[in-house]
Amino acid sequence: MTGETTSRIIVGVDGSAASKAALRWAVRQAELTGGDVTAVTAWDYPPIYGWEVPGSEDITKDAARSLNEAISDAISSTSVTVHREVIHGHPARSLLDTAEEASGGLLVLGNRGHGGFLGALLGSVTQHCVAHARVPVVVVRPD
Repeated sequence: MTGETTSRIIVGVDGSAASKAALRWAVRQAELTGGDVTAVTAWDYPPIYGWEVPGSEDITKDAARSLNEAISDAISSTSVTVHREVIHGHPARSLLDTAEEASGGLLVLGNRGHGGFLGALLGSVTQHCVAHARVPVVVVRPD
């Protein structure tokens, strides 16, 4: 085999302190390994049989704006390429699919996001990803 393989690091970003810490960790790891980072935000409505998702374009734009703000808040400067992905779908499934498509990638998550119970060690999305990922997973606590 010839050529270099760039390591891909997928990081879930929901704007929480833990996800920003995960993003900073992913960027530092990419600097060390010569890889790049894909920051992923996913959103979904609870499924309601037969209903269309009203205003999904607006929600996608809002999610993209939130993702850009989280990246700006978390990273001051880096030589690492940070790709952005906004996905309409269940967050855990979207992160797992994106990480698996990265073939040989690494999935980085904050220990908990905005939802859930304050006393929980892991949020539901992180817990699901840790249990079902086919790639290595790193869980990062806030700074």
